[in-house]
Amino acid sequence: MKKILLVIMVFLNLSASGQVQFDDYFIDKTLRFDFMLAGDHETTVAYPMEMKEEPFYGGSLTNLVDPFHYGNLRYEIYDLESGTLIYSRGYGSLFQEWQTTAEAKNIERSFYEVATFPFPKNDISFVLKKYMKDGSLQKVYETIIDPEDYFIRKEPVRKAEYERISGETDHHKAVDLVFVAEGYTAEEMNKFHNDVKRLAGILFEYAPYKDYGDEINIWAVDAVSEESGTDIPGEEIYRKTALNSSFYTFDLARYLTTFDIKSVRDYAAVVPYDNIIVLINSERYGGGGMYNYYSGTTSDHALTPQVFTHEFGHGFAGLADEYYTSDVAYEEFYPFNIEPWEPNITTLVDFESKWKDMIEENTPIPTPPTDEYRDKVGLFEGGGYSAKGIYRPQIDCRMKSNEADSYCRVCTEAIRQIIEFYIK
Repeated sequence: MKKILLVIMVFLNLSASGQVQFDDYFIDKTLRFDFMLAGDHETTVAYPMEMKEEPFYGGSLTNLVDPFHYGNLRYEIYDLESGTLIYSRGYGSLFQEWQTTAEAKNIERSFYEVATFPFPKNDISFVLKKYMKDGSLQKVYETIIDPEDYFIRKEPVRKAEYERISGETDHHKAVDLVFVAEGYTAEEMNKFHNDVKRLAGILFEYAPYKDYGDEINIWAVDAVSEESGTDIPGEEIYRKTALNSSFYTFDLARYLTTFDIKSVRDYAAVVPYDNIIVLINSERYGGGGMYNYYSGTTSDHALTPQVFTHEFGHGFAGLADEYYTSDVAYEEFYPFNIEPWEPNITTLVDFESKWKDMIEENTPIPTPPTDEYRDKVGLFEGGGYSAKGIYRPQIDCRMKSNEADSYCRVCTEAIRQIIEFYIK
């Protein structure tokens, strides 16, 4: 715990003294840069699509440069004249997940991507980087953006009703979470708003979210679908919905996502937001989540509370899956000779950067999964889809199983650091 507290103190000091001054470089609205990522299991190529101005910038006005370095992808914004790094964000993507599947060894595919950042006052350089299999961070795309470029679209955001479900804090000093409806018809929007209220209530039962109730704003955006539900291709069920979600992502029956990131972001832009939750109107078990991309879950399964908090752990805080017995589409997702960027798993390549200092002196390393250590932070083998070679912090956690009643201590502190980043 001492290490985590020290990290937070150092982080807060850096936030106060070492960050970029917002008014020197930005206007309080958003520039959105849309692009495609394409390739196969070894190749990544980016192609620009469009740029547009959006009315709300939801983030902190002081914490602009990302200190976490989470995510397999990262975009950086540099002031062109001075070369100063003025904004950055890491994120995960369905594209980089797909690259680890067997299909990626045989065909090429493309995926739509969206990067958002405060609207710059002057010319900037947009740089996209990707963590490679050897752990190196390499540039895959760079372009110069003139904020006065007349190809930056300045049209109104998509027409959609919305409701502020909870929270009254200024969006620059709060975490703004937007729930976007998927598979809800116009007649089902009352159900959607009630579903959002129910899931928000569940979220605030968990530490550390419950410690920040006044600093988390919850929004609901009514993306109206023509039909109710979602696609289930394995059962030849297809529904015409606003966000084009579907089960059987990468041919896994329970993996529920949407590739239509353009529509997700179009609807989210109706309100200020830091993180997106796509709420799918279905009684079926399933969901998905990627860091700073979106989290998705069905609304009405008996295990929706567990799935929602698990997937939101991915989407909001970059937490890894700690399970290792369920079927996945990935092949060698975590190379054993590289330290994962996620804060809650380790290959021991760089365990010093993880939770080593949170382990009590008399706890054995590795730690046996016995009742004696059930509530202890240790080094438990099994995680990241592998029973061997990857370790997790505690015996059980929301990121490992539906049976856990909370996040483990390491995950809880990782989430707390992300919240602090947004509210300062």
